[in-house]
Amino acid sequence: MSTLIKNGRIITATDDYYADVYIDGEQITQIGTNLAVHPDRVIDATGKLVIPGGIDPHTHMDMPFGGTTSADDFASGTLAAAHGGTTTIIDFAIQAKGGSTLDALDTWHEKAAGKATIDYGFHMIVTDMAVARLGELSRLRDAGVTSYKLFMAYPGVLYVDDGTLYRTFRQAGENGTRICMHAENGIVIDEIIREAVADGKVEPRWHALTRPTRMEAEGVHRAIAIAEVARVPLYIVHLSSHDALEEVKRGRGRGVDVQAETCPQYLFLDQTIYDRPNFEGAKWVMTPALREKWNQATLWQGLKFGDLSAVATDHCPFCFNGQKELGKESFTKIPNGAPGVENRLSLMYHGGVVGGRLSLNRWVELTSTSAAKTFGLFPRKGTIAVGSDADIVVFDPNRKETISINNPFTHHMRVDYSAYEGFEVTGWSEVVLSRGRLIVNNGKAETTGGGKFVARAGVGELLR
Repeated sequence: MSTLIKNGRIITATDDYYADVYIDGEQITQIGTNLAVHPDRVIDATGKLVIPGGIDPHTHMDMPFGGTTSADDFASGTLAAAHGGTTTIIDFAIQAKGGSTLDALDTWHEKAAGKATIDYGFHMIVTDMAVARLGELSRLRDAGVTSYKLFMAYPGVLYVDDGTLYRTFRQAGENGTRICMHAENGIVIDEIIREAVADGKVEPRWHALTRPTRMEAEGVHRAIAIAEVARVPLYIVHLSSHDALEEVKRGRGRGVDVQAETCPQYLFLDQTIYDRPNFEGAKWVMTPALREKWNQATLWQGLKFGDLSAVATDHCPFCFNGQKELGKESFTKIPNGAPGVENRLSLMYHGGVVGGRLSLNRWVELTSTSAAKTFGLFPRKGTIAVGSDADIVVFDPNRKETISINNPFTHHMRVDYSAYEGFEVTGWSEVVLSRGRLIVNNGKAETTGGGKFVARAGVGELLR
């Protein structure tokens, strides 16, 4: 099917102009005015922004954690993402300790195949890496998995020691691939948690109070130092605090190839939310924890000036009823994670563009283009250009919506609460196309399924 998007204002990370976009099949084939085409479908974008589909490089669909599994699978989670203007996600496959990363990749392919509505890639979470198995990383690269995540947090579950970090970093660097890092000093944090629990401090608020920002900063500092020696490009995930950002700035200042993402929760929410009565604060138990509100200004500044390179969601939803409630006796048993894949573009437009913190071009860069370039998806994705995939959002910059589980336009995630309940935002994704397929039209799902796995290019390479 062919589609003509006419009369729109096209915004990319670098451009801002009025033109029509013609899509033939899955790709953009013409951009201009007065195009001599005869489309099967015409979309009038008068008064709207035409932007590349959002790319969320950090989601956890159908993920086992803490004795349960995240509430969104690849069917519900990708459809919710599409409603919010995201047309590609990069999810995390998880290696079983002692098992093969290649087996883990097969497992996650099975989880996603035939269910996803939008396109997807995978990072690989490495939970151990013996010298004898380092060759698996090259095979993952050949399979289009060109980034690996390691944890300094969660001892006994996902944590790996510094030797494993260096060993994996070194091989990833030689392969031309990238390391994603969950940087918190989990060993010290576990000791702080042990002391708190022994003192009877078990309410949700103690999740934040036992994970100080200095322990995030220490993890970021150590990860950068190891990456610098190992000569591997580094990407710090879900950076949440001023202290941690300062370490990124220092590393970048001395020439280390380190990037970092933050998430909307750290820009819009703060740790006072954990004090809500009746255990409600458990809804926002995530790692890193929400921080003191003053950190938000630093993070927004980091986004504006390039010290932070992307905004992801770390979408990892657990229902309040039956899942978060597993931790009623102690915050240590609350499944870590919160929903948000559907709300990212609107929140960032409202807080960034409407709020005067970001330009339109920077908004697109942070929500799409930067992730495409960092993770080997550009220029097939992350921009509007002839030859690129027709992943396009027609975005209404004036539409106001109140984010709520009760608003059918704002909540399609399979979770029984919204992390941003009651937030009024200006700016909404009205029409969403994925590889030329009309997925969402004014809040209505037009297509489900059809999403494809994207084998990503290596660091510094282009995906055609």
